[in-house]
Amino acid sequence: MARYVTISTFNYHYCTVDPLQDIETAIIQVSEFLADKIQQVLPDQPDLIVLPECCDVPSGYDGERLKAYYRQRADRILDLLSDLARQHRCYIAYPTIRYRDDDTWRNSVLLIDREGTVAGTYDKNHPVSIEIEQDGIVCGSEAPVFTCDFGRVAIAICFDLNFAPLRDRYARMQPDLILFPSMFHGGFMQQYWAYACRAFFVGAIAGRLPSAILSPLGQPLYSTSSYYDYVTGTINLDAVVVHLDFNRPKLERMKQKYGVKVSIMDPGLVGSVLVTSESADRTADDLVKEFDLVRLDDYLAQSLALHRSKGQDVL
Repeated sequence: MARYVTISTFNYHYCTVDPLQDIETAIIQVSEFLADKIQQVLPDQPDLIVLPECCDVPSGYDGERLKAYYRQRADRILDLLSDLARQHRCYIAYPTIRYRDDDTWRNSVLLIDREGTVAGTYDKNHPVSIEIEQDGIVCGSEAPVFTCDFGRVAIAICFDLNFAPLRDRYARMQPDLILFPSMFHGGFMQQYWAYACRAFFVGAIAGRLPSAILSPLGQPLYSTSSYYDYVTGTINLDAVVVHLDFNRPKLERMKQKYGVKVSIMDPGLVGSVLVTSESADRTADDLVKEFDLVRLDDYLAQSLALHRSKGQDVL
């Protein structure tokens, strides 16, 4: 059964403020800046808006001045984004630096739901050294998957992309979608995370480099451009990744029977395709059962079991 979700993402530069002006003016400027950015995508009626890492940092502040800004800002931008989420009935992923009651700083993403309530918080597990040593950022120790009304969502922030244990954890938890607010792009690592986790992937990269929505096979589906720092795209989360070995005749029969009510997306080169159900009558899992399709994970597990059954010394 098709599960469409419309997602907006950005790659804007941070709001520039005069470092000599008072902090209250900077808070107002950043609030207006974010509201204007979000206004650009609201006509597309997104279900989910993903903002870049530390989206409300004012360009021009650093050190103790920046910490003073965060303390004075408190929850005011959270309140602004919560109001927008409630008014427009959408989720907003709000990446920010937050000061906690235990006297620590965290680089976090607050996931705001359609009611304007914080549905969950992810704290960056792997801050870079300058964040820890100069900014006092404490490492997160949890990696939850959040249940939204459209699917299950995981989050990684910037430097997190370099650490296999976090990626492997998400691969085991099988989220539908991974959100990646960041200050660095990550290159092909974005594609590998999408592929390894069999999940759609949404990058929200601060600055000039593109932000994109990728398929579970790492294929770019929508991207910002050299002209626009925002993009909106609709994806179907009712999808499965299947290997082509043994499946090709089955896929052809499936397509002949259901036509436009199924989609087979082939990125090439990786030997696997993404099968989605475009129908209200059946799910992608139903298609797997009806045509005895072999999922990529099952194909790999079967291959490994065969290797071991032959007495091969494999890892």
